[in-house]
Amino acid sequence: MKRTPFFKILVANRGEIALRIMRTARRLGYGVVAVYSDADREALHVREADSAVRIGEALPAQSYLRIDAIIAAAKAIGARAVHPGYGFLAENEDFAQACRDAGLVFIGPSPEAIRAMGNKAGAKDIMREAGVPVVPGYQGADQSDAVMLAEARKIGFPVMIKAVAGGGGRGMRLVEDSAAFPDALRSARSEALGAFGDPTVILERAIVDPRHIEIQVFGDRYGNAIHLGERDCSVQRRHQKVIEEAPSPKVTPELRTRMGAVAVTAVKSIGYEGAGTLEFLLDESGEFYFMEMNTRLQVEHPVTEAITGLDLVELQLRIAAGEPLGLRQEDVRFSGHAIEVRLCSEDAGRDFMPQSGRMALWQMPDGIRVEHALQSGSEIPPFYDSMIAKIIGHGADRNEARGRLICGLEQTAAFGVTTNQGFLISCLRHPAFAKGEATTAFIGNHRDELLVSCANDKTKGALAALLLYVTNPHAPPWRGGRSLAATFPLTMRIDLGSGVLEVDVVRSREGSYVASLDGNEHCFEVNDLGRDVIRFRADGIMESARFLRDGDQLYILHRGTTVAARDLTLAPPASAAASGGDGKVRAAMNGRVVAVLVKPGEQVATGQPVMTLEAMKMEHVHTAGVAGTVSSIDVAEGEQVTTGRIVVEIAAA
Repeated sequence: MKRTPFFKILVANRGEIALRIMRTARRLGYGVVAVYSDADREALHVREADSAVRIGEALPAQSYLRIDAIIAAAKAIGARAVHPGYGFLAENEDFAQACRDAGLVFIGPSPEAIRAMGNKAGAKDIMREAGVPVVPGYQGADQSDAVMLAEARKIGFPVMIKAVAGGGGRGMRLVEDSAAFPDALRSARSEALGAFGDPTVILERAIVDPRHIEIQVFGDRYGNAIHLGERDCSVQRRHQKVIEEAPSPKVTPELRTRMGAVAVTAVKSIGYEGAGTLEFLLDESGEFYFMEMNTRLQVEHPVTEAITGLDLVELQLRIAAGEPLGLRQEDVRFSGHAIEVRLCSEDAGRDFMPQSGRMALWQMPDGIRVEHALQSGSEIPPFYDSMIAKIIGHGADRNEARGRLICGLEQTAAFGVTTNQGFLISCLRHPAFAKGEATTAFIGNHRDELLVSCANDKTKGALAALLLYVTNPHAPPWRGGRSLAATFPLTMRIDLGSGVLEVDVVRSREGSYVASLDGNEHCFEVNDLGRDVIRFRADGIMESARFLRDGDQLYILHRGTTVAARDLTLAPPASAAASGGDGKVRAAMNGRVVAVLVKPGEQVATGQPVMTLEAMKMEHVHTAGVAGTVSSIDVAEGEQVTTGRIVVEIAAA
């Protein structure tokens, strides 16, 4: 087989993975081209590329999922190769075929391999024929509601509904009983169609509390194939990975060899070319079951790079150019341990609700690997995945990697859009994770411990009140030392996101500050107040906190947790509208209406689902705040709405 030369690569993706691919491509001497939607016009991946081509409007279906637009962009700019990244069209066989038909090199497996292994149902058939254990389920062509429900009952609840295309938890639902099945099926299909353009799903028996183990493989066009060990991706929320590590705490060398051999045999059997990952469920007894194959680069590939010293994107590019793999299985060496966390723009305390908006301050830690595509002032649009950065800790052993990662997260400043930063730190510090005992049930089992709300931390509230007090633009400049006279207490009303606190703040004659709330006094001795850092002593402990004042909004990074506080001291009291008690259901985020679940005149109960919005490729159900009669539907299916927009109105009973 001849080699396929190319000199310019179009990256058919966005954000951090686009920048990650560009970095290696440039190091190898390739030119790089970006594509962008209207929402990404000013995005960092656009500005960093040699050139960039607009491919459509904001929604993925109008831009990043448009095969015709991407092929046309590559031809117009003179790119001879296309790298799909992950997500969007990365596992779309039609896209790979369109690249081939257009004379472009698709940096990934062949359309035939994607068709064989990228489809979850087809992949399970191939594995079953090869003697690999698979999860029992249904993957038939008849997708009617009645047949799907009947098959689910045959399998036995709980069952998993899974989209046959793509990954990342989209189009996936865990269903506990037959009553919940119809709504879950509709939602899974809708989400799969929006994310991958294919609503087809399969059913699987739900295996209780397994570990999610995946094997990284590479193959070339000459029949060579190797594996690069496993990654443990068990810590998940909404069936999406949150923390990934390599090696797995529970995979022995013998099990690694066995699983790796199965994976290599599978990819050799179909002549697989490029990067791929076989995913398995590992039960308590040590038995593993094949789930699916991802025919692309994985989000979590940096942990494999950290322990092998290999650049996986470089391997992709060399294989796509026609070079042999150049590695034998015995050449692969593992060093130390690596853990990756996904920093997402979401509110963990509100069921991981996606967040969008302007990132007022964005500063990543030094001395640790971070993959991101943001800077201070960047807009996070509501149309795409909520992951905004990956932070990777590598050490000689697992504890060292975990410690470095926690330290890096504690130094991460992300002000302006709520992230899961504090939640990630809680996960890494949790005793079960520290012992290497986390399964896919980890977050569900320890949810309350992991979601300790900062709003209930009185120390955080007192510190927020102090900073709002001393950084008030109308206050006299702060000076160290004693004050000539004590000031009168000022009662401050602050909102930390889940309720309003009233805090009395006063400066004593000695120069310290006392913040009182709920009968408790918190004394702060301020040693230094800079433009964005405060150093203070509280309860005999010297500490520092980073902050940003933006009008009546204050952001604080303290002990690795970011707190957003709003000064409501001069604001009017909140009305019943804040909780939906006025009968108006408001959009909780920027998003697209995918389902209106009620009709005008219909009677609804408090908490009944009335509207489903899609934001950042996930669906979110909105419920009635009061019982009554639906008086008005203010939006239509397919409409894009902004946060706070009234979507349904209910006349209270």
